[in-house]
Amino acid sequence: MDVLFNIREAVPADAETLAEINREELGYHCDTEMISRRLEELDKRREVVFTAEADGEVIGYIHVEEYKVLYCETMANYLGVAVSSRYRRMGAGTALIKAAEEWALSRGITMMRLNSGSTRTGAHEFYRSMGYTDDKTQLHFLKKLKVQ
Repeated sequence: MDVLFNIREAVPADAETLAEINREELGYHCDTEMISRRLEELDKRREVVFTAEADGEVIGYIHVEEYKVLYCETMANYLGVAVSSRYRRMGAGTALIKAAEEWALSRGITMMRLNSGSTRTGAHEFYRSMGYTDDKTQLHFLKKLKVQ
């Protein structure tokens, strides 16, 4: 059952709800103040965060950026996608993906890119249903740098 969602650009006042979504749906410990700062510091020349609202409440978001590499055409890269479990399979994710794709097309970008954790199999099926294909398996490396 699809519900009509209002899709709009995120504002710093959304930070508390976005932090909650990140904690509950993605398992990331997120600080509301950090998210508020990040939203204020967005480089709107190359990135945007869209929210999905239902009944006046933010229930999901997508963060997308222009992504340039030497080996491929310019792409739009999803940095984060999450929808409250209470609203999954109702069309919010689809509406967010479409908003991001329209944003990319408005910039002349015709290739979308996303990474998804290996355990998020439900998300993988959703992305496939939206026409995305998985083209490789890779490892993700992190290193915490020490400030000198």
